[in-house]
Order: sequence, then structure tokens, then C-alpha cells
Amino acid sequence: MAANKTQPEMTDQSAFLATVVPEPRRRDGERLLGFFQEVTGFEPVIWGSSVVGYGRYHYVYDSGREGDFLATGFSPRRSALSIYIMPGYQDYGHILARLGKHKLGRSCLYVNKLDDIDMEVLADLIRAGLADLSSRWTVEPR
Repeated sequence: MAANKTQPEMTDQSAFLATVVPEPRRRDGERLLGFFQEVTGFEPVIWGSSVVGYGRYHYVYDSGREGDFLATGFSPRRSALSIYIMPGYQDYGHILARLGKHKLGRSCLYVNKLDDIDMEVLADLIRAGLADLSSRWTVEPR
């Protein structure tokens, strides 16, 4: 079975963030860079061309598909900040209700700007996601 196409790269996080536009999105990305590191205790690694990931886990599905993927992270995309919590947000309604303005994807939270959300609640969400992920898979710092 095919592994995950998104793989860790050796790109410099600061150099990557310097390319982000518009400027407010770049500033939010720079803020998240240290924030995620503080909350998780993990060093940031660029996954693919545009995701800043923290930690990694190895998955093996019943189908036989297996691979490695980031445990949590973010991407400062042009349209919104994408915040990744694996395996997803389906069990976190009680936390999301306190977060502030956001939209949900399957394993992704979309935020227009960090000023729209409560950063302490985001920290709670990141920790809850990592705890949930760790109950299913082994999470490693890199």
C-alpha cells in the first residue's frame, strides 16, 4: 500500500515563513511557530512544501496502508490558517465552543486570524489532540 505523500523536509522554518503572504498571515505563522513548540515541546519540521509539523506518529491501518505523519501543526495558507490536530476534532466540541471564530474540516481547523481565537483554548485543543493521538499511536518528537 502507498504511504503518505506528504513527507518531512529539511527546509528552514523561518525561511519558509518569510515567503508567506499576505503579511498578517506571515505574522500569525511566526507567532504559531513558537506557540506550537512551547505547547508540544517538539521541534518544528516542514512537511511537504507548506506545513509546519510538530512530532510524528507511525500509523498502520487495517487495510495495510502505513506511514508516518505529523502529530500536530499548522499551515499559514493564503485563505486561512490551517491548524492540524490528528486524528480530528470530532470529540472536541466542548473545547471548540470556547475557541472563538473558526471553521472545521476533517482533521483541520481553519482560522482567519489568531486575534479571532483564544490562544489558551487552542493550547488546550492541541494538548487534547496529542493525548488522543497518543492513545492510538506512538507519538515521537521528530
